[in-house]
Amino acid sequence: MSVDWSTLSDGDLAALSLAGRQPAFAEILRRYRAPVFRVARAWTGEADEALDIVQETFVAAHRALGRYDGTRAMQAWLSTIALNKCRDWARRRAVRRFLSFGFDHATQAETVAHDAVAIDDEAADRQELDQVTRAIATLPDTLKTPLILHTIDGLPQAEVAATLGISAKAVETRIYRARVALTEKLRGGQGGGGPGA
Repeated sequence: MSVDWSTLSDGDLAALSLAGRQPAFAEILRRYRAPVFRVARAWTGEADEALDIVQETFVAAHRALGRYDGTRAMQAWLSTIALNKCRDWARRRAVRRFLSFGFDHATQAETVAHDAVAIDDEAADRQELDQVTRAIATLPDTLKTPLILHTIDGLPQAEVAATLGISAKAVETRIYRARVALTEKLRGGQGGGGPGA
């Protein structure tokens, strides 16, 4: 008898995965790989780094599956793990920057060359998406995390509040502030006046 893994609940998949059924965890991966990637991409601003974080997230999730609360949304649980992996990535990156005493000029030149010319509308759209993603990645953690979880990952504000351990009103306020800051970053700080304006 063949099992249709796609019809099982997240809790059932977690239990079967714990029992050693590899296709159960493969179904969890299939369901949530894209949302976890969106969180990691928005956090880091870099697709390649996001792919590494997705892998780290699912490895950590597999190891921690015994602690998964079946009453909680699997996507929120995985997003929490992904955010922790993103924070680890940011710490490692900060240490690498400190130790290198400067910018990687090759990477900087590559970014400038990549952003210089859009060949067609699709390239222009991708360039705009990359610009927004990089801008989101520069937001402070307290603003970036609720914005990513709600806007990009699609979690309701109440679930974001529960995930972050803050009130729903705080989530709403932080998302609003993140959007304002993001708008300013995308405008390049123009139109807002100088300091003290």
